[in-house]
Parts: sequence; structure tokens; C-alpha cells
Amino acid sequence: MKIAIPHWQGRVSPVLDTAGKLLLLEAGPSGSVGHEDVPLLSADPARRAMELLRWGVEVVVCGAVSRPLEMALASAGVTVVPNVCGAVEDVLAAFLSGQLDAERFSMPGCRGRRCRFRGGRRRGARNGGPWRRGDFHATR
Repeated sequence: MKIAIPHWQGRVSPVLDTAGKLLLLEAGPSGSVGHEDVPLLSADPARRAMELLRWGVEVVVCGAVSRPLEMALASAGVTVVPNVCGAVEDVLAAFLSGQLDAERFSMPGCRGRRCRFRGGRRRGARNGGPWRRGDFHATR
């Protein structure tokens, strides 16, 4: 299985869409067997998804990810594990051992694996008004 983890300064990059580097790992039955560091060149979600597909990525473990990029990857059969934070080595070890759902790997403010906004809209902000605390409501 080929796993991709966007990273910055030894940690999972906070946003996949703007990450500059990707750690590609080949994982076999006994764990990680090889890795390489590759640059991410495109900012466009469809092109960024194509970059990952060219490298044969099957799973992306990442921080935040935009809906267009997540959907492009998912429609191509790539499993996206979003809202993950932590040191890359710790995250990889947790993923390979099936313990990535531990609270310490969840991005701040996210309860559980899916931290999504209900309906994709801001609540309470009308006519382009200011965003206020409570405008977003996470769903489980």
C-alpha cells in the first residue's frame, strides 16, 4: 500500500491543499518498507489530485483538506484520512498499528475523524457579513 503524508518541519502539514512536500511510503505487512520525499507543485485541487495519482497513492493521511480536493481523491479511489496532526513518525506508526483514532492525533477543535460543517454554510453570517464565533457547527 502506498501512503502519502503531507509534511512541514517534521509534522503533518496543517492543510493538504497548500502543503509543499509529501512523504510517500510503501507499507507492507511488516510496516513501512520504503519512503521518498516529493514536492507538490500544483495548487489546483484537480491537478493536485492527479499528482498524487501519478505516484500511485492509495491512502492520504492529512490535516485539513478542502472539499474539492477530498472529493477528487475519493472519486479516484484514494482513501483520505483527514483532520490528523502530530509528528510524521508518530502518525505513521499509529496509522500502521490501527491507533490513529487516538485523541492526540485529532486536529484542535475536531471531535472524531470528520470535522465538517453542516451544509457547507456559515450559520448566522448573512449577505457576506462578518464571520462570528458559532457560525460553524461541526457534525459527527
